[in-house]
Amino acid sequence: MKTYLPLAIVLVLASAYGFWWKLSRGAIRSNKAIPGHRLTAETLGEGLGSRATMVQFSSAFCAPCRATHSLLSQMVLAMNDVKHIHIDAESHLELVRQLDIRSTPTTLFVNKDGIEVGRAAGTPKREQVLAALENIR
Repeated sequence: MKTYLPLAIVLVLASAYGFWWKLSRGAIRSNKAIPGHRLTAETLGEGLGSRATMVQFSSAFCAPCRATHSLLSQMVLAMNDVKHIHIDAESHLELVRQLDIRSTPTTLFVNKDGIEVGRAAGTPKREQVLAALENIR
């Protein structure tokens, strides 16, 4: 019986971590803005949306990145005040470091002033994106 105890502990810990990981991917977390830090058209390479901008960081061989890009691109078609900007993380490493992007896909939700108000690591669900955009005024 004693020999199975370490195995059971490892299985419980691994399962707990797996459940946490699954729940945290794609969840949109609101951020406190970094004082004095503002994303601009020059920083991003494109202009910001009149109400909100979704800035997606992706990498070339990332399947969830393609799904996120497809979802966000389709969503902004019906919204004339929201913009989707796609940035290749591998080509913009300095910006990735500045913004503390730790995994791809990561989507930043930015208000019209260029201040980050939310962030999703992983592929968010359509309802989550709509709720996050609704909160941006």
